Amino acid sequence: MEEKIKELIEKMRPYLNMDGGDIEYIKYEDGYIYVKLIGACSDCMYQDSTINDSLLDFFKSEIPDIKGIINVSI
Repeated sequence: MEEKIKELIEKMRPYLNMDGGDIEYIKYEDGYIYVKLIGACSDCMYQDSTINDSLLDFFKSEIPDIKGIINVSI
C-alpha cells in the first residue's frame, strides 16, 4: 500500500510544485494517509481545500479504501 501511495504522491507533486509547494509522505495507518504540506502549501489558506477536495478525490479514485488524508505539522 505504501508504495502505491508514494507513486500517487509523485504524480501529484508537479501540480503542487507549480504553486511553490510540495508534499512529504509521513505514513499510512488505519486507512489514513499522513502527509506534510511544505513550501507555499504549508501556509496557504486553501490547504484544507487542497487536501479534502483535490488530494483526497485523487487518492480515492486510485485506492477506494482510503478514509482520509491528514496534514501533520512536524
